[in-house]
Amino acid sequence: MGWLPAQGRLVAGLLVNLAASICIVFLNKWLYVRLGFPNLSLTLVHFAITWLGLYLCQALGAFSPKSLQPAQVLPLALSFCGFVVFTNLSLQSNTIGTYQLAKAMTTPVIVVIQSVAYGKTFPLRIKLTLVPITLGVFLNSYYDVKFNVLGMAFATLGVLVTSLYQVWVGAKQHELQVNSMQLLYYQAPMSSAMLLFIIPFFEPVFGEGGIFGPWTLSAVIMVLLSGIIAFMVNLSIYWIIGNTSPVTYNMFGHFKFCITLLGGCLLFKDPLSINQGLGILCTLFGILAYTHFKLSEQESNKSKLVQRP
Repeated sequence: MGWLPAQGRLVAGLLVNLAASICIVFLNKWLYVRLGFPNLSLTLVHFAITWLGLYLCQALGAFSPKSLQPAQVLPLALSFCGFVVFTNLSLQSNTIGTYQLAKAMTTPVIVVIQSVAYGKTFPLRIKLTLVPITLGVFLNSYYDVKFNVLGMAFATLGVLVTSLYQVWVGAKQHELQVNSMQLLYYQAPMSSAMLLFIIPFFEPVFGEGGIFGPWTLSAVIMVLLSGIIAFMVNLSIYWIIGNTSPVTYNMFGHFKFCITLLGGCLLFKDPLSINQGLGILCTLFGILAYTHFKLSEQESNKSKLVQRP
């Protein structure tokens, strides 16, 4: 996009991320519901395409890989594998609304993990924003007519593992002095190898319903497209963070949150009661308040650093 002016590149980058982030949710849901494509196998395809895409990026000079020992990345690769698998299982088993709102619980869980395990303190106003987030998720789940215990179990595991992964990523980037693409370059192939070992125990490999089963050409194309879009999501997030402010990135994230919820109702006919709508608004209010206070805190810290003699 080098031929575009700076503003044009920014808009193009945001639009690519918007389209990819929304498409990946709907496309994966369609593959699970309409085709019955196996979950772990689809995750393996995503990991493999992500690694191939990153290999191409480093070959083109988009980033320089940093030499790391496998043992340094192994815990991260395990959690990366777990969070993607459980998140996809949550999407497969729940409505898109419940899936999206469950993901919002990542914020409160991260706060708890950092407080308990790392001794980090948070201002009272930050803690108070977790109340409407949690209340909204509870309201939506309680009044979801498609609520199921297995789906909620997957959503809960997804939130726990995702929260651990996000905390560990920040710690590992600081510890190893690498950026997210350099870290993902090692994570993706290691996670792929783990899934290659696990899949035969949980899903058929050959025959009906297996990754190498008798899928139609259109199904294979859709699975590969899903993997390419998953890679585009990762790449565009990295680009947006590097080229916009935290405010832009977070506000854009809230916009995607709303569009995805709306799309779930329209495309998959997910029922939405008034009480669920109130739960969604409650969670969205909490997310917006949390983002506002966190960004204010970051700006305040920057001002203190600038003023320090």
